Amino acid sequence: MRKGILALAAAGLVVAGGLSACGNSSNSNAGSGSSPAAKTPLIGVILPDTKSSVRWETADKPFLKQAFDAAGVKSDIQNAQGDPAQFQTIADQMLTEGVNVLVITDLDAGSGTAVIKKAQAAGVPVIDYDRLTLGGGAQYYVSFDNVAVGKLQGQGLQKCMSAINAPKGAKVAEVNGSPDDNNATLFAQGYDSILNPLYADGTYSKGPNQAVPKWDNAQAGTIFEQMLTSAPDIKGALVANDGMANAVIAVLKKDHLQMPVTGQDATVQGLQHILDGDQCMTVYKAVKTEAKAASDLAIALAKGQKPTTQQTVKDTTLNKDVPSVLATPVAIYKDNVKAVVDDGYVTKADLCTGDYAAKCTAAGIS
Repeated sequence: MRKGILALAAAGLVVAGGLSACGNSSNSNAGSGSSPAAKTPLIGVILPDTKSSVRWETADKPFLKQAFDAAGVKSDIQNAQGDPAQFQTIADQMLTEGVNVLVITDLDAGSGTAVIKKAQAAGVPVIDYDRLTLGGGAQYYVSFDNVAVGKLQGQGLQKCMSAINAPKGAKVAEVNGSPDDNNATLFAQGYDSILNPLYADGTYSKGPNQAVPKWDNAQAGTIFEQMLTSAPDIKGALVANDGMANAVIAVLKKDHLQMPVTGQDATVQGLQHILDGDQCMTVYKAVKTEAKAASDLAIALAKGQKPTTQQTVKDTTLNKDVPSVLATPVAIYKDNVKAVVDDGYVTKADLCTGDYAAKCTAAGIS
């Protein structure tokens, strides 16, 4: 499994490596002339919130900053804290500040599009980071293959339902991501491609199915509790990320129930739930790879280059292909939690605290 994770990182850096080479060549040519040193580029990054996932502050922010610092460019990385108005205010401040490139993870298509149009009117290129702003027209998009993420979740739930010998026709609830997040749509497209045929042939039956506004964990718990009330025979829960899975698990524990629950993001909390046996799987997305690809694109753009990518993603609103870099996600179960630690995404010190020390040892984490 370790080899697989390393292969993921290498694949994600194919384009990034090309961009770095392009940047080095440009720097070399500039250094041979006698013109004065150019002003240090400034890159602005707006992350979405701290509630939907801890990753934005614990992983994306430090990885992006490290990459910008290593390249010798200045950066301004801020978080909109789930507020579309604040998202636009931060963007205005950054444009006034004179950023050369803007990297954004939108909160919704409307506020994201407004920011992109304002940046482009000022001659500032925009990179959609992790989420594609439908109708926005950003120059680039960097993310994971989000349909593949959903397929791993669907396959994971099927695997875990089989492991508990779930009866034919077992009812499955789906707790989806935010309805205004295009990624949530893609995740659902992926897991429904796995689950819908199983509903159709009677292997499972489709139970309550609801989106959670803004990926709000507390709302996810309330929604799932309502699902259980309306359908107490639920036997499995397809939950779109680890934060919401934690809320679902809390409801199950309160009601003295246990069933397969999926997640996403390979958070410390999610991995601990997997070690406990309360969450059957999560999806690991090597954020360092995603951040590296985004930072390489941003640095190249800030230096006046026009980088190319090897992939595109369709903006279905504009009916336009957006140049993209997409990394490959990995399914994580109890038998390969160690791979996430080995890859440096979470630390043993954070994961293996208290009662989890023995569980980590049993999982081969040393």
